[in-house]
Amino acid sequence: MLKWLAKRADATRKAENLYGAVVAQAREPAFYVDFGINDTLEGRYELIVLHMFLVLEKLREAFPGDTRWSRILIERFVTDMDDCMRELGVGDMTVPKRVKGAAAGLYGRAQRYREASGLGQDALAVALSEFICAEPTPEFRAQELAAYVLEAARGLKEIDPEDMLAGILKLPDPNGFVERKELS
Repeated sequence: MLKWLAKRADATRKAENLYGAVVAQAREPAFYVDFGINDTLEGRYELIVLHMFLVLEKLREAFPGDTRWSRILIERFVTDMDDCMRELGVGDMTVPKRVKGAAAGLYGRAQRYREASGLGQDALAVALSEFICAEPTPEFRAQELAAYVLEAARGLKEIDPEDMLAGILKLPDPNGFVERKELS
């Protein structure tokens, strides 16, 4: 009789594991040090959204016509955004509006990244620049980040969907994409 509850709990646990893996990858120091992404709330949000896009694309491919896993993962993302805003002291009356904006940002960026990915690395670098570093800085490495994203997408195509739902992403190490300049 309560099988649906156990199924929901299992799905929630899998979404938690998968979202945890997304956040862990987005927090890799190389993104902030080597790629020149600002280590700010906005920069962290953008990297979480970027990795959510990659995972959502894999879910779309792995489960065609079945949006259940994508929906549950997005629900986890929205819950995290809500929790973060409350921890930051955003007023209770403002939180829903800001969370809605964060979710809309995820959808808008995912659509833009999907379109750009199909056009190649240069187009993807432009799309990444639009969101991740709207104010271009010499430190931001858009081409290298685009190469990372395309490599990550290729790697996710090869992963077993059940492994991914267990939180195993096997994304590339971001450390090897930017040539480091030697300090003199």
